[in-house]
Amino acid sequence: MRVPRVLAACGAAAAAIVVATWGAVAQERAPGADAAAIRSGQGLFRERCAECHGADAKGVANHDLTTLWAAGATDDRVLQTIRNGVPNTIMPSSSAPESELRTIVTYLHSLNSTAGPDGARGNVAKGERIFWASCGSCHAVGARGGPLGPDLSRIGTQPRDALSRAIREPNAGMPAGYQTVTLVTRDGQRIRGTRKSEDAFSIQIMDTREQLQGYLKSNLREVIHDTTSLMPAFGADKLNDGDLDDLLSFLNTLRPPANGPGAGRGRGAGRGR
Repeated sequence: MRVPRVLAACGAAAAAIVVATWGAVAQERAPGADAAAIRSGQGLFRERCAECHGADAKGVANHDLTTLWAAGATDDRVLQTIRNGVPNTIMPSSSAPESELRTIVTYLHSLNSTAGPDGARGNVAKGERIFWASCGSCHAVGARGGPLGPDLSRIGTQPRDALSRAIREPNAGMPAGYQTVTLVTRDGQRIRGTRKSEDAFSIQIMDTREQLQGYLKSNLREVIHDTTSLMPAFGADKLNDGDLDDLLSFLNTLRPPANGPGAGRGRGAGRGR
């Protein structure tokens, strides 16, 4: 049972970060933190860390990297944990340049912001209507929506400019577990979906009908790892700037509550699909 051990080890690594930083003096995110560094850090995190820690940095087994600073973390402590790794887990040390590690820390710190939603420039109610008309068939919020794309129930912790870029340019970065793949069967049938797991002998995907499917590679003619997201790009011709502001205002409301049950349940939660 290789996968459970891996997940448990990743959870232990996240827990170790919390333990290592507990009790340190919390650092406040500097006003006007460099948006370019956050975007760069997000890309590096998705490339190097998301496979274990999740595309939203929420991790596994309730170990959540978006609460580190609330638990007393400092930028330097988190950076050193990434640099040195966590002993007796699968989290390795890193020899990456310090500048790259600091952008990852900047990104993680941005997810730990305790501030409210970014300055509202749009209409939340209108943005909610746009979301369910254009996004809800693939993305879930609470109990409503589709499973093909990432769950967005807590997406409001993401920086506004990162959300805007993800909507305008989805090919710029596909989160782990949602990379596009096309399978070609021996009889030439092409099956497109998002890759969920893969090893040398098999691959599991969620196809565009939202069905989980597993295949032996020996029964496939080809496995194509696409660079194009299944999510369409919402350029200005499909979503004007005003509608984008409305949509972002709605997305910024999708945040976990400070305490109590129902974390991740946004305005659309609880309504039938």
